[in-house]
Amino acid sequence: MTKRVAFSLGANLDDPLAHLLGGIEALSNNPALTNAAGSSIYRTAPVGGVEQPDYLNAVVVADTDLSAHQLIDLALGIEQEHGRTREVRWGARTLDIDVLALGDVVSDDPRILLPHPRAHERAFVLVPWSEVDPVATIGGVRVSDLRDRLAVDELAGVHRVDLT
Repeated sequence: MTKRVAFSLGANLDDPLAHLLGGIEALSNNPALTNAAGSSIYRTAPVGGVEQPDYLNAVVVADTDLSAHQLIDLALGIEQEHGRTREVRWGARTLDIDVLALGDVVSDDPRILLPHPRAHERAFVLVPWSEVDPVATIGGVRVSDLRDRLAVDELAGVHRVDLT
């Protein structure tokens, strides 16, 4: 059964723009993901308290018949192709891909929590997600409404990158 999937992508090491665009391309060109659409690219400050460079972020949405576990395997494989290592929690990375939501699937499996447990509070997720899929929901609440509930200073930290 086909469901709408949303991925959040972030990169801040070793030519982050190239890694981010590579991740977007890999998802968009995957035959198991149809009707793919990517958001604009945004620059944001890192979260989590670890000193590191700013991030470039985007969201990709698509339709798929893949399961949650197949999607996390796909995301981890693309990260690995881009040299992702996991040394410091919330540390700098070449590419990070999170599965934000898969239709109305709820998963408490530690390998893939759905919907993503912090997506509803992160401006760097909600701004690009609401741009590319304004009617998407988390727990029955529109992503655009969740974005609008964020504090002004949180939204002010999300800057669209002009690629021209």
